[in-house]
Amino acid sequence: MDPRPTRKLRVSVVQACCQKYEIDATLEKLEQLTRLAKDRDGAQLAVFPEAFIGGYPKMSTFGAVVGDRSAGGRNEYVRYHAAAIELPSPTVDRIEAISKECGVFLCIGIIERDGGTLYCSQIFVDPVQGYIGKHRKLAPTAAERLIWGQGDGTTLPVIDFISADQVQAKISGAICWENYMPLLRYYYYSKGTELYCVSTVDARPVWQSSMVHIALEGRCFVLSACQYAEEKDYPDGHAVHDNSARHPDNVMIGGGSVIINPLGQVLAGPLLKGEGVLTATIDLDDCIRGKFDLDVVGHYARPDVFGFTANVA
Repeated sequence: MDPRPTRKLRVSVVQACCQKYEIDATLEKLEQLTRLAKDRDGAQLAVFPEAFIGGYPKMSTFGAVVGDRSAGGRNEYVRYHAAAIELPSPTVDRIEAISKECGVFLCIGIIERDGGTLYCSQIFVDPVQGYIGKHRKLAPTAAERLIWGQGDGTTLPVIDFISADQVQAKISGAICWENYMPLLRYYYYSKGTELYCVSTVDARPVWQSSMVHIALEGRCFVLSACQYAEEKDYPDGHAVHDNSARHPDNVMIGGGSVIINPLGQVLAGPLLKGEGVLTATIDLDDCIRGKFDLDVVGHYARPDVFGFTANVA
């Protein structure tokens, strides 16, 4: 009989979207969904999608073409900038209160405002310690680079989480397509990440294969939370796929949230239609069971052949 204490946790991914770029309405949604994860499922940790607070401006051009920007696009940026949040701020205070009241550790995708620049970020909020860190997306994708700045090595935390029942876990965060950056993944693996928390808006079926690959490669649990959004969830007049066929129920972002174990087995999801919360019981010792035959920063590495450095000072 194994005399060690259990290393099990209840973890959730939340599939939902920002409410029309309105902070108060979105915070109400955050509280409702966190309470649902806690009261229905007994969740101790919950991951929310990319840009859950602040919004993901799907289909927006911000009036930009190579060599020119329109006045209307500048005004759209003003609106988007106003929907973002600062760190710290009263918004973060309320998020801390939600985490504390519910007893749930939160990893939330936000749009962070820092002066005139916006960043696509994740924040980590502990129910006891409050706001404890952030991660800024290192490489915004394609047209995202027009509206978001680049993160750097100072916001790549690997969080030491301790649950109320004293289960310890290492938590990291990555946002959407930066999960395709092999050296970012390797950095997190080298720091011993066990709960690899993904905030995304990528609803393509092939995304599921990427999440399974990361779980297998890193021998970690992957918690991927994707937005589900319809046209009615955006501000009036927001860009859509087909302006001639507008309808409140048209899907803008299709979901696909999922929880995967270190051997690539899907524990919950993917959730493909509508908003919702997925929850699973995980055993952190499964990370060690997986590393029995594959540890890409240990016995399955070749430091005599390949070198790795990270500028994180």
